[in-house]
Amino acid sequence: RAIAYDDERVTVTTDARRVRARDVIVSIPPALASRIAYDPPLPPLRDQLTQKMPAGSVIKCNVVYDAPFWRAEGLSGQAAGDHFPIVFTFDNTPPSGSPGVLVCFLEGAEARRHARQHPKERRDAVVASLRAYFGPKAGDPIDFVELDWSAEEWTRGCYGAHLAPGTWTQFGTALREPVGRIHWAGTETATLWAGYMDGALTSGERAAAEVLAAE
Repeated sequence: RAIAYDDERVTVTTDARRVRARDVIVSIPPALASRIAYDPPLPPLRDQLTQKMPAGSVIKCNVVYDAPFWRAEGLSGQAAGDHFPIVFTFDNTPPSGSPGVLVCFLEGAEARRHARQHPKERRDAVVASLRAYFGPKAGDPIDFVELDWSAEEWTRGCYGAHLAPGTWTQFGTALREPVGRIHWAGTETATLWAGYMDGALTSGERAAAEVLAAE
């Protein structure tokens, strides 16, 4: 909820406790990091950077079938297109081979448009897209599981933040630069695989190395 800092230490306040430490690593998305109360306030460059790094809009859908019927038809379960609400899919069937699962995504404007629909309308639109990609068998799932990452309290979107025009050139230096004893991690700060778990892990290693080097 709050981070107070000076030249000697940081004090981190949560709902459960208050912790005093030499350094702190903030690894949550920029949009959420900006909602922490900092004392003193962050430098303007860092604060304005996070104001210009909103999270993307994505609804992730797992569509479940009795079996991965596409495999029997010689298909990979991966599809991409730009004529349907679903722009790409992957085979998300568990290693056991059953049930069959296609994972797919409503993204950007499609995610925002369909988020305002009734859940059944949204489901129907997703299944219709899969039917167009994979044929009639895709129109009869046994289950449908979705998650709107933009509605999640601790993400407010995904897969990562995107920078508004001019943000990188004008404010980009503040993305990884520590503010006193506050260090920044998270997938958005990665130089490789930003927006993915790989980027999140390497950003944590980089921030940990910064803290150790500051001993």
